[in-house]
Amino acid sequence: MGIATTELSPIEQTAFLTEYARALDSRWPRPILGDHLAYDVVGEIDYDFAGLGVQASVVCQTALRAKMLDERVGAFIAKHPDAVVVDLGAGLDSGFYRVDPPETVDWYSIDLPAIIALRDRLLPSNRHSHSVPVSLADEHWPDTIPGNRPTMLIADGLFAFLSEPQIAGIFCRITDHFGSGELAFNDYGRIGRVSQLAVRVAPQKMFKDVGSHWGFAGFKDAHFPQTWNPRMTLVEEASLTDRPEVDLFPPWIRVATRLAGRTKSGARKARILRYAF
Repeated sequence: MGIATTELSPIEQTAFLTEYARALDSRWPRPILGDHLAYDVVGEIDYDFAGLGVQASVVCQTALRAKMLDERVGAFIAKHPDAVVVDLGAGLDSGFYRVDPPETVDWYSIDLPAIIALRDRLLPSNRHSHSVPVSLADEHWPDTIPGNRPTMLIADGLFAFLSEPQIAGIFCRITDHFGSGELAFNDYGRIGRVSQLAVRVAPQKMFKDVGSHWGFAGFKDAHFPQTWNPRMTLVEEASLTDRPEVDLFPPWIRVATRLAGRTKSGARKARILRYAF
């Protein structure tokens, strides 16, 4: 019998979507991310993961964007070996163990208290990996994190579940608290009404769960977040469609992804954005 999750709210349970996708990728003959710890974590939880209906395309995109974020964290640490890494809405992600930073780096994982409690039960402890049980809607969320060291902040699958004022508040609090660093996150571009409706009425439980908590329709222009905080400067817009790992996707997903990447609108539907401050 695994760890019970019946007391988690629906929004807290959305953390299982990305974790299960990473776990599925780890079992593929040619994994994209290869996060075997994700598979172990899923095996410890009493939850109907198969019932989510996670599709292969979601597994591909989830694994690849995690890999791209890991690479950016690794590059930042290489330049700043005394860095602080902050994972916003960390869920059950094991990025700390994939990146394997030196002991001079401190890693802070932020999420709602119930998810952090589950995370602390499931993931190995490390004196340089710190849990922060707080809502990102709380303006004091950075208070327990050092602000005087180079800081790399990441967010994977978070901002779609927040409102625009909440996201803008996070952007502003980052530069209010941290002296210098970068923020990198995955983005889907502007989500139109037709796409939002399709997510809500899709037969898969995964899409219904996501659709019922969708908070922000996104933006086309990657410079738009600078209107929330002019101290943030766009330094990278990287589409997943350009990556060599797309060759590892199942054939029909590989073809569809490459075709999508030929248009600006298609390329921005799956991208990593990075801002410096």
